[in-house]
Amino acid sequence: MGLLCLVGSMLAGCASYQPTPPAFHDVLNEPYHLDSGDRVRVTVFEQDGLTNTYAVDKGGYFSMPLVGTVPARGKTTKQLETLLSQKLRDGFLRDPDITVEVDQYRPFFIMGEVGTGGQYTYVPGMTVQNAVAIAGGYSPRAEQKTVDVTRQVNGNVVTGRVLTSDPILPGDTLFVRERLF
Repeated sequence: MGLLCLVGSMLAGCASYQPTPPAFHDVLNEPYHLDSGDRVRVTVFEQDGLTNTYAVDKGGYFSMPLVGTVPARGKTTKQLETLLSQKLRDGFLRDPDITVEVDQYRPFFIMGEVGTGGQYTYVPGMTVQNAVAIAGGYSPRAEQKTVDVTRQVNGNVVTGRVLTSDPILPGDTLFVRERLF
């Protein structure tokens, strides 16, 4: 009876994890949306005083000369280019030529059965396996086939279990579980 209860509780634990919703992976193919912790490089052609790197603060804004506070959270770099052009066109520049690019992505976080959990710099194209390597590799007790990833998807926080070959995004939190046997 004790063995049956143990097996039943293990299966119940597995059953509580639902497959990742399609939106969890769909977000990987969407344009990147800015958020706090990102740094953007704004280049205004022939305007050295406006060209600079700006950090997106915890509220999702950054401050720029002449323009003031600019909302960046949830916007793509193209949307931000359009917004800044409109703001600079209103009494400052006749036809501003602006380019916005991500200078530094917000960090990702990793915890659980890794050498050193914590916050790490995101690099474009990073996979779960790369993230584990940066965190000092797996501990001897780690489950090495799948990892739980928590990310923002369309304004909602979603957790899904993914393979180590899956890509991660800036701001993701990875949890490496302990293996059962």
